[in-house]
Amino acid sequence: MKKIFTFIAIITFGFASQAQSGAKIEFKDKDNTIDYGTVTKDSDNGIRTFEFTNTGDAPLIIKDVKSSCGCTVPTKPTEAILPGKTGKIDVKYNMNPGPIRKTITVESNAVNYEGGMVPLKIKGTVVVPEEVNMMEKKKSLPSN
Repeated sequence: MKKIFTFIAIITFGFASQAQSGAKIEFKDKDNTIDYGTVTKDSDNGIRTFEFTNTGDAPLIIKDVKSSCGCTVPTKPTEAILPGKTGKIDVKYNMNPGPIRKTITVESNAVNYEGGMVPLKIKGTVVVPEEVNMMEKKKSLPSN
């Protein structure tokens, strides 16, 4: 009876270790999030890059990259990323004033994420530069 349990344990362990082979995606950014911080609308183009590495033993294929809204446009690699190589996903936000809280979903063949679906996030705040009215008197000048 002990031999049967040992045999089953060995077989189960073998299948579990086999399930881990394949492409794996690891992103450089902490928590798969890029923080824009506080940026001025006219001084920033809104483009950020998510860098990743294929840490698996098979080519990584990025099947699709979708944004949670039309104000964020992602672009994906067109070629497979070989094991040990890096790739990037560019994201362009349209820089609407206000808070940025958007999710980009990456669909891939990565075995280290359930269904190969990886959520990426961007956050921050876009502000409008203050307009200086040249007609107003400067308050720091003494009046005559």
